[in-house]
Amino acid sequence: MASDATERFRERARDLGLDLEVHEFPAGTRTAADAAEAIGCDVGQIVKSLVFIADDGPVLALTSGANRVDEEALAAALGATAVRKADAQEVRDATGYAIGGTPPFGHDAPIRIVCDDDLLRYEQVWAAAGTASSVFPLDTETLLASTGATVAPFGR
Repeated sequence: MASDATERFRERARDLGLDLEVHEFPAGTRTAADAAEAIGCDVGQIVKSLVFIADDGPVLALTSGANRVDEEALAAALGATAVRKADAQEVRDATGYAIGGTPPFGHDAPIRIVCDDDLLRYEQVWAAAGTASSVFPLDTETLLASTGATVAPFGR
């Protein structure tokens, strides 16, 4: 049975004109490696939706599961003087979702989004659908169109 967070995400995706196929994995897909193993895809195809605080505001960094975010490169891409990882409450406040289940779109409030250029190597990627046990596939064109993300090189 889908959680309230997954249902809220599905509804918001439909509002964007997207009918997504959400997959539930009871064992969880909290990490990129867990998700790739459960799905049977390359870890690089997993979209990590990570919230950072750039100067004083939140930003969502979409990065390949095979990469880590280079905070200096992210700051440069954003034109920010300082970037730090958001804590669990800041993530929930900025997106309406918990760490590990944050989707790339469908947030409670608008948030600036940037996408790691390395994700564009893949035709299809997988992202969290509101919980640590729900994911959905989409093509990278749809990912960019639905998020309005700016593409930048900040993965390492």
